[in-house]
Amino acid sequence: MNSERLTKIIVGPVVAEKASRVAENNNQVVLKVLPSANKLEIKQAVETLFDVKVSAVTTSNVKGKVKRTGRVLGKRSDWKKAYVTLAEGSDLNFLGE
Repeated sequence: MNSERLTKIIVGPVVAEKASRVAENNNQVVLKVLPSANKLEIKQAVETLFDVKVSAVTTSNVKGKVKRTGRVLGKRSDWKKAYVTLAEGSDLNFLGE
């Protein structure tokens, strides 16, 4: 796998109430990833970038909402969300603590 592509697959963490609840209960991390990335690429990217063991990856495509500002209608971009299940004993901390 191309190491340059692996570094670009993960866009960033999803900071939301549901994401923190999932992290506490299921030992999972929720990430925003490239829409073209598949589960195998996401697994390899997380394992190489964060040096953790991944047991499973689940993905979902999030459709962008239609928003209105005055008379102008706009649409947010579609994006892909990945639920990464970490192996027992593995921990992923984005704050660097």
